[in-house]
Amino acid sequence: MPWIYAIVGLLVGAILGIVISRLTTPQYKKQKTIQKDLESAKFALEQQRQELSDHFAQTAEMLDILGKDYTKLYQHMAKTSSELLPNLPEQDNPFIKKIAEHNIEQAQDVNSVEQPPKDYVNGATGLLREEKKEVIEAPEAVSQEPITAKAS
Repeated sequence: MPWIYAIVGLLVGAILGIVISRLTTPQYKKQKTIQKDLESAKFALEQQRQELSDHFAQTAEMLDILGKDYTKLYQHMAKTSSELLPNLPEQDNPFIKKIAEHNIEQAQDVNSVEQPPKDYVNGATGLLREEKKEVIEAPEAVSQEPITAKAS
């Protein structure tokens, strides 16, 4: 029975020694401060990334509004220039020409519907079906007879 007390005492002493040495060593304290600094730096970096993302989103929205306002201003100038100067020929009015070009570009954008790209040349390849395509070997593909040009 005394040897059980000795083993238990040894284990308790070893555990207490490890805990006390961990708490009193300067490397452990330094490691804890570095870990806290790392976590705070990660938090600051994530916060800065979020702020940057919000900034770009807000800037994009503002640029969109600016573009729409510019278009409204230009259309207003074109309308009022034709109303205030009714005798001015259309070729001399710079706003009318630009509006006509803009309307043509918008009509082309609406008319051009994007088609998905075709990934086959002459019909489907049959990859999903059981049919096999004919493979032409190189000697059969190249003609042995020379081609001569006939003059007409």
